[in-house]
Amino acid sequence: MELTIPMADFDLIIFDCDGVLIDSEVLACTCLHQQLARHGIAMDVAAVMQRFLGRSIDEVSRHYQATLQRTMPDSFVHELRQHMRAAFEENLLAIPDVENLLQRLPGAYCLASSSDLDRVNFSLNLAGLSPYFEERVFTAGLVTHAKPAPDLFLLAADRMKAAPQRSLVIEDSISGVEAGKAAGMTVWGFVGGSHYAGRDGDALLRAAGADRVFQRMIDIELALALQPSVG
Repeated sequence: MELTIPMADFDLIIFDCDGVLIDSEVLACTCLHQQLARHGIAMDVAAVMQRFLGRSIDEVSRHYQATLQRTMPDSFVHELRQHMRAAFEENLLAIPDVENLLQRLPGAYCLASSSDLDRVNFSLNLAGLSPYFEERVFTAGLVTHAKPAPDLFLLAADRMKAAPQRSLVIEDSISGVEAGKAAGMTVWGFVGGSHYAGRDGDALLRAAGADRVFQRMIDIELALALQPSVG
């Protein structure tokens, strides 16, 4: 039986966005699958998830160039963003109970995502989570090397004035877990998003180095030993 770790053990919690705060990965990967198909790159949704989950658009660009032997046009990203915005507006939801967790956190927390800033802000607004983060959003555009490099998490900790070894990362992707561990942080995997339905996410994230893996936000709350809100 795993021991409960109190919030006092961490000075900072760093949340990933897609698949941790919002249930967006199936929507995003479906849109990417369709956009790649329009450009003659055949990958099913499962393959898109395996290759690009938790990665920045630069990884898509590298795959595009390697497959088609030409640079990915700017129109690819623009069209992809438009498709995602439409899909998110229609179907995006916050991860169940994540708002309860955010309301009860007694310490510092922030967001560090491989997505671009516009998409993160758009998604948080749709899910009703914008007020919880405001100026505490860090994205891959701020660093030279995106996940699985540790750069983004180290930047977030530095900006939030927390030591890496006193920081906790909550991640749903292999690349995110690897980035958190490379940064010297504690990493808890989260497999409560719909993209893990029918997949053994627990084994995947533990193999990547996750210290613990959770399926529900309420279990993360209990592991942090948070007190219920009053009133």
